Formats: sequence, structure tokens, C-alpha cells
Amino acid sequence: MSSFEFVAVLLLLAAILGIVNHRYFHLPRTIALMAGSLVLSVIIILVDRSVDFVELREWWEDLVVSTDLPHVFLDGLLAFMLFAGSLHVDMDSLRAQKWTVLSLATLGVLMATALYGFGIWLIFARAVPLPWCFALGALLAPTDPIAVGGLLKDAGLPPGLLAVVNGESLFNDGVAVVVFAAALEWANGHSTTVSAIGLDLLVEGGGGVVLGLVTGYLAYHALRLANEPALELTITLALVTVTYSVAAALHVSGPLAVVVAGLLTGHRSTRFAMTDVSRQQVIMFWDLMDELLNAVLFLLIGFALLSVELSYTLLLAAAGGVGLALVTRLISVAVPTTLVHLRQLPKLRGIAVLTWGGLRGGISVALALSLEPSAYRGSLLAVCYAVVVFTILVQGLSMPVLVRRLYRRTVV
Repeated sequence: MSSFEFVAVLLLLAAILGIVNHRYFHLPRTIALMAGSLVLSVIIILVDRSVDFVELREWWEDLVVSTDLPHVFLDGLLAFMLFAGSLHVDMDSLRAQKWTVLSLATLGVLMATALYGFGIWLIFARAVPLPWCFALGALLAPTDPIAVGGLLKDAGLPPGLLAVVNGESLFNDGVAVVVFAAALEWANGHSTTVSAIGLDLLVEGGGGVVLGLVTGYLAYHALRLANEPALELTITLALVTVTYSVAAALHVSGPLAVVVAGLLTGHRSTRFAMTDVSRQQVIMFWDLMDELLNAVLFLLIGFALLSVELSYTLLLAAAGGVGLALVTRLISVAVPTTLVHLRQLPKLRGIAVLTWGGLRGGISVALALSLEPSAYRGSLLAVCYAVVVFTILVQGLSMPVLVRRLYRRTVV
């Protein structure tokens, strides 16, 4: 199957599952797509085990390798998703919560990585080396901006808390990727130090922010020179692709660069550099892009089950990994927010929402699938997949109920 045919199949499945959900189940669309693909994955596994001449799981593994699926997502689709998600962030609310977002996206990620790494090492009974456990902690540390944006935008959160949730999910990817790369270096026998990791975070993260500011402002001035919707749409597409490509060439954070460029575009360019007609068409295009890519992403998350080799021991480890993810999320949220708000301690309901709203998604799965074959890859994939499925299906579905109970006076 070619890449084009694969995309065609994914879009067909998205349409079919979307119609079934729309007519009968009425779940949030992203959750319905993931649940549907998860059911299809289970059916494929059962058929694969029951019929000798059918090798569907091997076909999936070959497809992942031949299409280089993890890197297609990390080095391509992610840029468009992050840009689309950042266009709708309320910059005024985000600016008011900047220190909380910064602490969660940096200190929170580092704490979550360390705590989860040590914890899962013990759950694995030390059968998986500590560096590999740290790599698992790093890929599960960031909340997924696509999952968060797609599932929590209609939950009814207060504006300030919603800005924290969205801001953290948009900015913590760059930090997590650097920590993940350092953990892999350690796991592969290369020495690394805390100071080296800190320097990488400063260079890649800071460089990504600066690059996003530069390209965002250049795009703003270019948009002021144009007043044709098609041309302005072309400029935004160029902004995303060029920013991400230049970031890769300069070895700075592409996700952070695109997020900053998207925030500038959504806050400044759409207000002062576009006509009403252009603004409407550009936003409509990126909303459609966001919907389509979300559909493909959540289908792929469901099908990622085909890459997981399950056993009784791994099921127990996965269950322990889910519980550990909740505990480490609580600690990595409570400590940074408390440090930022020492004069006026954060409210417990805000910490509860941030903890339960810490959804993991495509970024975690893509990083896990990008791991080179090793004796520990299967164990890491199983735990990662269990955490992702639990956070999206269980936490994502129950978030509106939690918000209504905690903020019954503020939710309309």
C-alpha cells in the first residue's frame, strides 16, 4: 500500500466512523474515532491469531517502517496541528498566566520525567534499565496539545485555567523532546550531564521562541501587503512550513517556533493585517485542517495497538503505569503551581483539573514508535499505549463532568 492509498483508507475510515458516531453514539468526534480504530485493531489482532495465512500485524509494522510514520508526524503533521491550535489561544489570558505556564512546561516536565522514570523502573522490577525508564517518562511527560485542544475546548473551563491548560500543552513539547533525546543518549551508552541537558533546553527552546517571533513578525508584515484571501492563506502555509524547516536546519525547537508564530498570527495578524473576509476564510481553512489532521491522528493512535505485544506481565505493568501517571502528574502540577503562587496558594480544584486534564496523545505515541528495536521497546510501547488510551478515553470523557461539578457556578 502506498502512502497515498494509506491516507485514502484513513480518511474513508474517519468518514465511516464519524457517520456511525453521529447517528448512534454522539461521543466527542476524536474519542469516537480513536475508540473505533481501537475496536478495529482488536478485530485485526483476533483475525491475525485465528487465521494462519493472514499476517495483518506484520503488514502494519511494515507500513509503519516504509512510511516512516513516527517521523512523518513529528516532522510534518505536528507543525500544522500546533499552528492551528495556537491560532485560537486567548493571548490576554495566556499573558496573565505566563509564569504558571512556564513553570509547568519546564519544571513540571522535568519532575514528571524523573518521578515516572524511577516509578516505572520499580514497577518493571528493575527488568528495564533506568535510562530506558527515563525515556518513557520523558515521552509521557508532555500533555498533548491536539488531544487537549480537541477534547477540552468545550468543557467550560474558566478563561484563566483554560489558558494554563492550552499554554502548557503547546509549550511543553519542546522541553520533553530535548529530555527524551538526552534519555536515549544515556540509554545507548553515551554520557550526558544535567548541565548539558540544561544548555540544550536553553539553546533549542530559546532559539525556537526567537525564530517564531522573527518569522511571525515577517509574516505579519507580509500579510499587511496583501488583501487577497487566497494569497494570505498561502502566506500562513508558508509561515508554518518555512518556520519548521528553518528550525530543523538550525537545530532549535520546531514545535516552539511554530507555536509562537501561531500565537502572533492569531493575536496580531488576524486583527490588524487581514480584512474580515480574509480572517474568516483563513480561520475556516485552519479549522478544517485541524479537524482532518485530528481525525487521522486519533485513528493512528487506535491502530498503534497493533505495534504492542501484550502479555500478562505487561498488562500488570501497564496498569501500574496508568496509576503512576496520575500520581506523577499530580505532583508535577502541584509543586510548580504552588511555587509560582506562594503568596496566594493555587486552589485545589484548579490542581484537580490540571491533573485530570493532563491528556497524552499523538506525540507520546509517535515518540514511542520512533524507538529503535531493542529488548525493551515492547515494554515501553505497552505502558505508553495504556497511559494514552486511559487519559483520552477515561479522563477525556469525564472532564466535562468534573468541570461542571467543580465550577458549577461559572459553567454556562
